Amino acid sequence: MNLSSLPDLDRRRTQVAIESLLEKYRIFKTVTFEAKEAGITYSYTERFHGPTNSITDQTAAIATHNVDVPAARRAYCATLDSVVDRLNKREQQLVQERYMRRDEIYDYTVYNHVFDPPVSKDTYVKIRSKAFYKMALALTDLGLLSLGSLMKKGSPLNKEGSESRGEPAPVMEVNL
Repeated sequence: MNLSSLPDLDRRRTQVAIESLLEKYRIFKTVTFEAKEAGITYSYTERFHGPTNSITDQTAAIATHNVDVPAARRAYCATLDSVVDRLNKREQQLVQERYMRRDEIYDYTVYNHVFDPPVSKDTYVKIRSKAFYKMALALTDLGLLSLGSLMKKGSPLNKEGSESRGEPAPVMEVNL
């Protein structure tokens, strides 16, 4: 992709993708991790022998799970926090109040009561669209999002490629 031109993203697809990532963030922040425990109940059922070349260590697998999953959740939340921190002040305020708080808050409340001075719905949508566009680009760089699924239909992915040969540019579709 040419660095001088920014990709032309479909606004609705971008909004759906970013909102799903932010919903995952909210879930990770509000729902506590339930640690697994090893079961030590003895079983008196008959066990037939199979191949003995495989070793399973239930306790080690559970311990690894109990350490790795919370660490991955913290890393995911820290990544999204850092992406939001790079936005400008109003975009940060919108994303943090609307999508990253524990309580469910509605768009109407944000643009009428959180923003000081209040903004119109159209201005709110513009601020949100810009914030989601910037977040999509940042999350793509971090590997959490694929831009191919967010491109507008008919938008060339590579301007020097198929368009210069007279062929339509390929468009990647993903069902969300």
